[in-house]
Amino acid sequence: MPNRETALDLLLLPTWLVPVEPAGVVLKDHGLGIRDGRIVFIGPRAQALKYQAAEIRELPDMLLSPGLINAHGHAAMTLFRGLADDLPLMTWLENHIWPAEAKWVDEAFVRDGTDLAIAEQIKGGITCFCDMYFFPKVASERVHNSGIRAQIALPILDFPIPGAHNADEALRQGVELFGDLKHHPRIKITFGPHAPYTVGDESLEKIRVITEELDASIHMHVHETAFEVQQSLEQRGERPLARLARLGLLGPRFQAVHMTQISDDDLILLVETNTSVIHCPESNLKLASGFCPVERLWQAGVNVAVGTDGAASNNDLDLLGETRTAALLAKAVAGSATALDAHRALRMATLNGARAMGLESEVGSLEIGKAADMVAFDLSGLAQQPIYDPVSQLIYATGRDCVKHLWVAGKQLLKDRRLTRLDEQQLGETARTWGRRISGHAQ
Repeated sequence: MPNRETALDLLLLPTWLVPVEPAGVVLKDHGLGIRDGRIVFIGPRAQALKYQAAEIRELPDMLLSPGLINAHGHAAMTLFRGLADDLPLMTWLENHIWPAEAKWVDEAFVRDGTDLAIAEQIKGGITCFCDMYFFPKVASERVHNSGIRAQIALPILDFPIPGAHNADEALRQGVELFGDLKHHPRIKITFGPHAPYTVGDESLEKIRVITEELDASIHMHVHETAFEVQQSLEQRGERPLARLARLGLLGPRFQAVHMTQISDDDLILLVETNTSVIHCPESNLKLASGFCPVERLWQAGVNVAVGTDGAASNNDLDLLGETRTAALLAKAVAGSATALDAHRALRMATLNGARAMGLESEVGSLEIGKAADMVAFDLSGLAQQPIYDPVSQLIYATGRDCVKHLWVAGKQLLKDRRLTRLDEQQLGETARTWGRRISGHAQ
């Protein structure tokens, strides 16, 4: 019988436990023990019940998995959800989103929009997300207060943006914020040059030097559209990814978002540099940007994670739905029904996201020693019956409304589908107030 020193803070007893690592494993009738925010025990139910625990939680008909990781998004853009739909990327950006941002985005906008995004993501099973948006210090404060985990990518462009007059000012702010939050247990600061067509070589050189000095990651939209690649060839005589390789930016700390256009040479660069790709299928579909060849990347050994992108181009922050779309689309693009099976899709939405962010030793799988970032999905509904493979049911037959409980670092942020730290009614009222202002109907 374990002694008092080995007492657990929390013992969870789900019907299915899916650790993600090792791959493809489903543990039936096992328990998971947490102490001081970390996983300290995984084993058969009978063995688990020998432990003393401050709290024992039965999770019947539930699948316990690592928390989902949303590897790309623009959190505060929840307040622009549905503002400019059914438009191609550059028309959407230049004629609608950038003007709206210039008019409306300030610290209050980022505070309220980020809170709304965090709440939506927690309710959808997301324990960690990447945010690439203006006023990153404000976003960091909202993450800190909420209890969720995040990678904050500081936006850097060669023209004025809300909160920074130029790239140099954005970089200075980034270095300062990186220093301030270097030891934060749940926030990681990353540098986010917007895209190859908005950031010149001089700024990219500075970013390379700074990120090498700080051992920081780079998060960037790359090869989002065929037009972007074509324009780069015409203006520079090289593809954007080749340019980034020439400038020394690619590598295991580089996160290439979208990558809908991948030539044989591009694939070689991704493999040789160990660069991660962040796949945003629904945003790419909605903006008709193209298809990321996920199965081809996976088979070549490239780490592929999944992101929702912002709510203005998706229009939800539903990573479970995104992962289902990714799995289905991968099959169509590869012309193979075996492409991106359910277990690999779940891995893409968890451990691969952690790996892209450099957090794989901390989160992304249920392993002893890792932070207890977990989500319990309720598979008791009629739409999930009968259950042959619970992971297949999760990916292909389950919506985010089946998210029942969620923990980050052992702290419960969602209990019986209710947020424990955020006021859902207040968030809704605040969002509606912004909507009236932006649409011009405010009194």
